Amino acid sequence: MKIVAVTACPTGIAHTYLAAEHLAQAAKALGHEIRVETQGAMGLENELSARDIRESDVVLFAVDIQVEQRERFDGKRIVEVSLKDAIKSAESVLRRLES
Repeated sequence: MKIVAVTACPTGIAHTYLAAEHLAQAAKALGHEIRVETQGAMGLENELSARDIRESDVVLFAVDIQVEQRERFDGKRIVEVSLKDAIKSAESVLRRLES
């Protein structure tokens, strides 16, 4: 499965990057392809391209704030979870996307 994800927290520092790391590790373990954009204190990093989004099977928002430029994902299946869930149980979050 091709997944694009956005991680973001109010301060955009530790939790944003921790969630991105955990999701990437879980996706690799489960055999999924994932691209993760982080949004926070440093702005948008690893920004997802229109092609990344178009070719994805699902969009995952692991966020505790509003996603910037959310309209880029219009028309895609979006699943939203908390950063806490993405950090503590990334594999479970990704298994939810499979169903």
